[in-house]
Amino acid sequence: MEGALPSSVLEPTCRDTAAHALAIVRDGVITGEGPTTKGRVHFSRSLDADDAAWCKRILTAAAVEHQPVSRAEAEALFEIAQAATERSDDGRFDDLLAKAVAHHAAAMSGLRVPPRSVALSPETDIESWAPAHAKGVDSDTLEWIAAQMRGKRNTNRTLMAMVATFIGVAALPLAQLPNVFDIGM
Repeated sequence: MEGALPSSVLEPTCRDTAAHALAIVRDGVITGEGPTTKGRVHFSRSLDADDAAWCKRILTAAAVEHQPVSRAEAEALFEIAQAATERSDDGRFDDLLAKAVAHHAAAMSGLRVPPRSVALSPETDIESWAPAHAKGVDSDTLEWIAAQMRGKRNTNRTLMAMVATFIGVAALPLAQLPNVFDIGM
């Protein structure tokens, strides 16, 4: 049964099962054990290139390729980011996280998004498809992203810059900006 786990449980059939599969990756990052760490040395609370590859494989599976990234999938990615205190993935996961969250935000705002294999590819610049300004971006989604980032120890610079740009254009009072990122003034 456990040998069948990666191909069955980690092969999403919809966005809900993709979010569940990402939770399995998160559990592997936390414990250093499980189907995503099988056959290799993996320390608890570490995220490596294989973990990032599992996330990309799950997010770009054929069953979800032409659907926008869901909030549950994006939340699972944020949980993975927080679970990992050590990183050895050369920034692959942070790139994937920023692109997945931008994909979700754009789609929730009614904006057209490319297929996941294009949008989430390390070869694709996020600027080539993600909205560059807040016009048309759903403010509730922006608030959700900011809440996900607030007070977190692992900050994603690409995601932070994107949200700061949106929030600046969205005309939040300047006094609220420090609270969004918990930077204090």
